[in-house]
Amino acid sequence: MKKLFALSLILILGCNSSPAQLKILPAFPNITIEQPVDIQNANDGTDRLFIVSQPGKIYVIENDSNVTTAEVFLDISEKVLFGGEQGLLGLAFHPDYKNNGYFFVDYTTSNPRRTIISRFSVSKNNPNRADKNSELILLEVDQPYTNHNGGQLAFGPDGFLYISFGDGGSAGDPQNNAQNLKSHLGKILRIDVNKFENNKSYSIPNDNPFKGNTNGLKEEIYAWGLRNVWRFSFDKLTGKLWAADVGQNLWEEINIIEKGKNYGWRIMEGFHCYNPSRNCDTTNLTMPIWEYGHNQDGGYSITGGFVYRGNNAEEIYGKYVYGDFVTGNIWALEYDGKNATNKLLFKTNHSISTFGVDEKNEL
Repeated sequence: MKKLFALSLILILGCNSSPAQLKILPAFPNITIEQPVDIQNANDGTDRLFIVSQPGKIYVIENDSNVTTAEVFLDISEKVLFGGEQGLLGLAFHPDYKNNGYFFVDYTTSNPRRTIISRFSVSKNNPNRADKNSELILLEVDQPYTNHNGGQLAFGPDGFLYISFGDGGSAGDPQNNAQNLKSHLGKILRIDVNKFENNKSYSIPNDNPFKGNTNGLKEEIYAWGLRNVWRFSFDKLTGKLWAADVGQNLWEEINIIEKGKNYGWRIMEGFHCYNPSRNCDTTNLTMPIWEYGHNQDGGYSITGGFVYRGNNAEEIYGKYVYGDFVTGNIWALEYDGKNATNKLLFKTNHSISTFGVDEKNEL
């Protein structure tokens, strides 16, 4: 059982008006959620928070540190294949959720083992309860192994739904899925959930890189060459897509994802040739903007966060705040489009599975 923590600002005022200092405080000390892996808000004016529990439940709470109860918003545990990196992994609310009540989830299921992307609706009678029988399946992708499921869902500023898929698992991407444009694995996908076409419960945006191709390339692909983007997010101000890609043996990386670009895996791990004995041709590959190595000063499994756009922590405004699941380190990365500078904010003993923001963009 893991408690939720939030990055909070404590203003320290001394005789010299010393600068504010960041501290980590328990966000909701009176509740405990089993294996929280995603935190979202519905952007519907209620300021509620929705916490995804990996075994298959979504909880809803008031955004108040004194809250004592977490209501079950949705329970699909009986559908979810849970264990290791599998489970209920992602949640995204439709941009017009306040009016249409739609939200989307990403989970693994069995027989065969696969990832399902589906849409649910909120109950018509209770805003804190979903209609469990309203599921509409959009996409199903077979998973060859038990790890590297990706799992992030998010709506971009263009109104389209973005989805991260890991490379399918095992180690070293043995099927070379990330470079295979006929596979959804090792990619970030982009679909239009507001328009149905070709007997699917979604459509392909007109400017997707492979829209209308006749070579069997997956039209849903937005970017590829990714190992396991566990968490990505959009900068609320600039619209840039920040993705943290979990590395293999040596390097963790951060990418700015752009349409139609190849981010290198399994040719590259970070800035480095993954297997120099293979052809390490970096032509047309997009390098990360930052990497860190596998050691106690860095970490072993990156957890992507957010570019901070809140009002309570001026010193990290506009910086990408992220962490590491194994070491508990939390950093702030500043990027001007060419150069990146990274600052360690905290060394913690927390297993950092995710970050979240509330309706005020506080982390």
